[in-house]
Amino acid sequence: MHRYLRAIGFSALKNRKEVNELLAYVIRHAQEKSYTTLDDSDEILFSEYLMDFMPGVGLGVRGDYNEDNQFIFNYYFPYCKGAQISSYEEVSVERHAEKESYAGVCDDVKIGVSLIFYLQNVIPYLQREHTGRLPSKGTSLALGGLSVEGRILLPLAKNEAEKRRSRKESASRSKRMAAARNGDEDAMESLTLEDIDTYSNISKMILKQDVLTLVDTYFMPYGVECDQYSILGEIIGFEMFENKLSGENVWLMTLCCNDLFFDVAINAKDLIGEPQAGRRFKGVIWMQGQINFPE
Repeated sequence: MHRYLRAIGFSALKNRKEVNELLAYVIRHAQEKSYTTLDDSDEILFSEYLMDFMPGVGLGVRGDYNEDNQFIFNYYFPYCKGAQISSYEEVSVERHAEKESYAGVCDDVKIGVSLIFYLQNVIPYLQREHTGRLPSKGTSLALGGLSVEGRILLPLAKNEAEKRRSRKESASRSKRMAAARNGDEDAMESLTLEDIDTYSNISKMILKQDVLTLVDTYFMPYGVECDQYSILGEIIGFEMFENKLSGENVWLMTLCCNDLFFDVAINAKDLIGEPQAGRRFKGVIWMQGQINFPE
């Protein structure tokens, strides 16, 4: 059973039989159906069925149609689609080894690490690859995440002058990181010295203060799976939805984490605290993304 089914409101599923009944329901009542061929022979029709149980949050089923027009189930995945653009940086895509699913990689200077995510819109990507329209310029990336455990933290106390200074410093750092990535040695040296100073200051302050009062947001890889992250992000927007099939409540939050905007869905049972704009969400997420290809 997929670990993140509970994130979209299916925490009560007990066994494989109930999961299979849910997947059959999705296939019969899917709101989006997509198909494409996987090779030049056109013998295998790769298929995807998507069903939203609340806005932008739902379940997907993928499989193949064989030459006898029989659907062969491959795998399923819960998803949370991002409602806004998270990045305009170039994205590269790699296939997973064990099945016809894909991971995207985006080197966005805002977070300082290569962002790896589970690709949601596989069919449009395969169609472009099959017709030789990759790489494609002018793409954007919309990110969404699922979480099965999280908590709400109070915001850091900042006045308007401190907020403006923080935004200015963040913009300056992003410019220097972009320059360093292009080989600017002065930018590399400046960033290195800044990191040394930050480490020195935090090492002194951590003796008397809690780390969550020193760090506003963070974005770090988590565990052995490359598309899972431990995050601390500011809540920009939030809304509770009811899963129309299970009746469970799910929080859908828009977060700003290291100047990266994305949506996160979490079962209300798994969230400690009440979301409010300005408060912070701390938890582990499974990062997903949708590449928006130009028309």
